[in-house]
Amino acid sequence: MSFRSLTRRSAGLLLAAGLLTSAAPIATQAQEYTAENPLTVALVLHGTRGDKSFLDSATAGVERAAAELPVEIKIIEAGYDRGRWEPALADATDTGYDVIIAGTFDMTGFVAKLAPDYPDTKFIIFDDSPDFSTGCCSNVLALQYQTSAAGYLAGFAAAKLSTTGILGTIIGMEFPTVTDFKVGFDEGAKAANPNIQILNTVAGTFSDPAKGKEMAIAQLGQGADVIFPIAGGTGIGALQAVRDAGKLAVGVDSDQAEIFADSDPAQADVIFTSVEKKVGDSLFLALQQTIDGTAPYGSAVLLGMPEGAVGISKNSYYEKLVPAEVRTEIDALEAKINSGELVPATAMK
Repeated sequence: MSFRSLTRRSAGLLLAAGLLTSAAPIATQAQEYTAENPLTVALVLHGTRGDKSFLDSATAGVERAAAELPVEIKIIEAGYDRGRWEPALADATDTGYDVIIAGTFDMTGFVAKLAPDYPDTKFIIFDDSPDFSTGCCSNVLALQYQTSAAGYLAGFAAAKLSTTGILGTIIGMEFPTVTDFKVGFDEGAKAANPNIQILNTVAGTFSDPAKGKEMAIAQLGQGADVIFPIAGGTGIGALQAVRDAGKLAVGVDSDQAEIFADSDPAQADVIFTSVEKKVGDSLFLALQQTIDGTAPYGSAVLLGMPEGAVGISKNSYYEKLVPAEVRTEIDALEAKINSGELVPATAMK
C-alpha cells in the first residue's frame, strides 16, 4: 500500500505507487526517531475498544506501529458520550504528542478547528477529510477508503448464497463513508441475481447492539437469509440475531469471523466473509511515512482495492461456506476491478 495526494474532490483511485502529484503538498521533513527518541502518538477513539470492528482495527494499527517502529503510543477511549469527544481530543493535543489520530466525520470538525492552533503537531484523520481548500489543515493527513469495490464482491457472493432471494443491510448512519459499502454490495448482488430483493434499515447509531439485533430479527422475519450490518457496535447485535437464526452474515471493517473464532465460534460460523476496511494497515503506513518524511500532510488520500486498503476476507469460513465455482467467479471479478475493467459505483465523490 502506498499514499498519493488527492484533492478534496478527486474521485479516482491511486495508480502510481508512492508518487505525489505535481500539485501535492510537500512531504514533511524526516526527523531522526529512535527507541530512545520515539515518535509520540495518541489515538483518540470516539468510543471504546472492543467493537470488534472499526475502532479495534485502528487500535491494532497503532499497536503494530508501537511494536515495529520507533513509536510510543497512547490510546484514549473517549466513550460514546459525544460531549466528551472534543475535550478528549483537545487534552491529547495539549499534552504535546507528535501525532494525534482520530477517525470519521464525527471528529473531523474538531481536528480542523484544532490543527491551525497547533502547527507543530501532526494530525491524522481516517475515514473522512476536512476541506483542505480552506487552507486550514497543512498539518493534517486525511485517509479515505473506497469500500464499494469490496462490497461488490460480498454482494455478489451473498446473492449467490441466498436461497430466498432476499438480502438485508443495516446501516449505522447515512454518510458516504458508510453507504459506500452498500452501494457496492447492492450492485454486486444485482449482478449475480437481477431479481434479488434487498431490505435496508438505518439504525441512526453505531453503538446500540440491542437495536441492531431488533432490526436484524425484523429482516429475518421478512425472509432475508443473508444480512450485512454496516453499523459498528450496533451491527454486533445484528450478527447475534443471524447466529441465533442459523442464517448467514457479511462482516464489516475487520475480518469479523476470525475475531469471533475463539470467543464465539457459533458466531464465526455464520460470517462467510467480511468487507474489510483496513484502517489499521493504513494507519501503520501513515506513521511509517511520517517517520521517513514522505507522508503527504495537507492532503486527502483515497485508498481502494488496488492499494490493498479494502477487500473481502477469504478465510477458512469463506472456503467452507462459499462454493468453489462462486469463489472462482469472485476471483475473476476482483481481477477485473483491480485492472480497471470493472468499476463499481461509489458514494465517494
